[in-house]
Amino acid sequence: MDVTFDLDLRPGLPDDLKLLLDKYPRESWEGHANLEGTARFWLSRHDMFRELGAALTAALHQEREGEVAIEPFRQWFVPRLGFFLNELNGHHRIEDAHYFPAYQAAEPKLARGFELLDADHSVIHHDLESTAATANAFLQASATGEGGSDGVRRARDAYSEASERLLMRLMRHLEDEEDLIIPLILDRGDAAF
Repeated sequence: MDVTFDLDLRPGLPDDLKLLLDKYPRESWEGHANLEGTARFWLSRHDMFRELGAALTAALHQEREGEVAIEPFRQWFVPRLGFFLNELNGHHRIEDAHYFPAYQAAEPKLARGFELLDADHSVIHHDLESTAATANAFLQASATGEGGSDGVRRARDAYSEASERLLMRLMRHLEDEEDLIIPLILDRGDAAF
């Protein structure tokens, strides 16, 4: 497999996909006239995924360490995890169906970048399913005491592993997606799409 496509190995976008990023490095984005609109919205959605992912991780740590009882944890955790997984899935569907084809048509030189992002979405979708399944198993075990404390611990650990893998891959993906797309929007403006 091409390392540049592997979410677990790549350190960022390959050099051939940084054409516009070199022209519009991250430190130049804030204050750019074309940042408003789609680019600003996109970045805010990505920030929401980052923040909510970190909050879910912190909440699990607090539950694991006994800093919060299971019932208040469940009441806080369940709706937020559901929101996170559903919103991320919907976000990727909209990108795949609408945004990516429009951006690729506007700049064919970045076609390989959109193939990379699409491959990421397939991997992340599998991670979403795994995270949901392991979260459900953990919540079930914690509600019923199934398997005793060892069963709850194993179920929590399985969820934690699945969630960590999802978040690690998601963070790499979000950064690479921003590095590919935001410079394109800055270069062309929303009206071009």
